Amino acid sequence: MTKTVGLLATPIDPRIQNRSSEVRRMPQATLRVAVAQPVIRLNDLRANVASHVDSIRAADSRIVIFPELSLTGYDLGAPVIELDDPLLQELVDVCAETGSVALVGAPVGEGDRLSIATLRVDAEGVSVVYRKTWLHGEEFTRFTPGAGPSTIDVDGWVVGLAICRDTGQSQHTAQMAAHGVDLYAAGVVDVAADVVECQARAFVISRALAAPVAIASFAGPTGGGFDETAGHSAVFAADGTKLAEADGRPGGMVRAELTRRTR
Repeated sequence: MTKTVGLLATPIDPRIQNRSSEVRRMPQATLRVAVAQPVIRLNDLRANVASHVDSIRAADSRIVIFPELSLTGYDLGAPVIELDDPLLQELVDVCAETGSVALVGAPVGEGDRLSIATLRVDAEGVSVVYRKTWLHGEEFTRFTPGAGPSTIDVDGWVVGLAICRDTGQSQHTAQMAAHGVDLYAAGVVDVAADVVECQARAFVISRALAAPVAIASFAGPTGGGFDETAGHSAVFAADGTKLAEADGRPGGMVRAELTRRTR
């Protein structure tokens, strides 16, 4: 089911449109966003890439958002994902085929620093675009917190990025507000009992940022003691209205078409 939501936007100062290093295009009027909860096999990168490929192709959307650590499952000891791993080329190829930008979850390394990250995959390749800021529990035994909120540009829309516990931190949301985001995108892993809390956070964030919120939530069993996870990935309008919601089963996906409204 596809629905449409109006979105407040700040006009772009024409003086900054010609900066060679910071060009921001005038945003497209609409943006189709999908949140996916693919079937994942713990630490089976080949199978998980294939599942992501299927989701991206089926989504028929400009942005496809996946849960936290979606390429490995929530195993804090999983090998880091190398950006030049040949298996990831399948993701690049399907994004080129569909014109999609995929936001996928993976453990990554940079020198001695390990992070729980969001990867951007598109026709140009794979890059790390965000590192989880608010770690919790056993995550601290292996990973280093990121430096804070980060954004990417997709067709002129400023997309703010978050991972799981970030969504419950008012400081993170306040810092994100300073970026003037047009869409807030997060991948999470929650227990089934936390569906209500996760969606309550989305409501608060959407109202605080005056922007739509898209949350991809892991579905099915995974590592880290999660024998059952929440699913119910969803997209919310800027006023907190729920536009689309998946069920709790692995393999689910929903999409929403967002319409940008100028001030």
